[in-house]
Amino acid sequence: MILDLPRFVDSGRPRWRTLEERVRRLEADPAAKLSLAEIEEFHALYRHACASLARVAPLASEPELKRYLEWLVSRAYCEIHASAAREPFSLRRWFFESFPQAFRRRARAFQVSVALTLLGAAFGALAMGLDADSKAVLMPFGHLQVSPKERVAKEAADRGRDLAGNKGRFSAQLMTHNTRVSFALIALGMTFGTGTFLALFYNGAILGAVVFDYVSGGETAFLLGWLLPHGAVEIPAIVIAGQAGLVLGHALIGHGSRQTLAERMRAATPDLVTLAGGVALMLVWAGIVEAFFSQYHEPVLPYAVKIAFGLVEGALLAVFLSRAGRKEAAA
Repeated sequence: MILDLPRFVDSGRPRWRTLEERVRRLEADPAAKLSLAEIEEFHALYRHACASLARVAPLASEPELKRYLEWLVSRAYCEIHASAAREPFSLRRWFFESFPQAFRRRARAFQVSVALTLLGAAFGALAMGLDADSKAVLMPFGHLQVSPKERVAKEAADRGRDLAGNKGRFSAQLMTHNTRVSFALIALGMTFGTGTFLALFYNGAILGAVVFDYVSGGETAFLLGWLLPHGAVEIPAIVIAGQAGLVLGHALIGHGSRQTLAERMRAATPDLVTLAGGVALMLVWAGIVEAFFSQYHEPVLPYAVKIAFGLVEGALLAVFLSRAGRKEAAA
């Protein structure tokens, strides 16, 4: 198609100049807020300038016009992306949009993390079934060394008095410990994922051993009432930490990627930071629930109430991670 250059320039110049004026305004006032209509107008002008540049680019006879349009398009492009970068950080938007979006982007790593945890749980349960003496190795926590029936009887007699006046301190200890474990899972990704693999398997083995011990001891209701209220958030948080560690390990290995290590790390870092922050917030909530709710058992709190609370938590978390931020991501 032959381009009628004078007519093309006459028809395009008003919109080019309007775009140039809008760009100058934004450059002069970086904090300026545009209305939806102004944003739509700016986008339309930018698209028109890009289309004009595409038509002029092959013409060797018009270097000045080509340079002008390249200059205009590049400045408009910078303003579009600089405006996004200038957008102030919002904790609400980060948690309810960025975190679940990052989780879904790395769904494959989460699936591997779940599989490793379940494999470890199966191993822990099998080890307990074959050798009861393995309990001392698999469950290195004093309150788990006693038999389930002894633990239940002690909790029923105690009625939560052991934590009276110390719930805040106990909650802080739980948050600190669980966050340390979770961040270790992420950091172990530096071993090309091997450390994260082993840690997920070991955490799963502990969980499987505990479940087997209490179920085989006839204390399933106590187990669910004790674990579900905080575990419905704490366990997924630890698995997500493992997910982040596996993402880090994969970025270091770079299997199937033509990017350099630096490029892979730059691509993975935003999701790693987002997942780590989300895990930390989840563990804060889990620590509060464990200290102020999970430690109260029958007859103080019926098991049915605690189990229902944990199930609702788990369902809400599943909906949040699978649905939150979808509309914004698709927009």
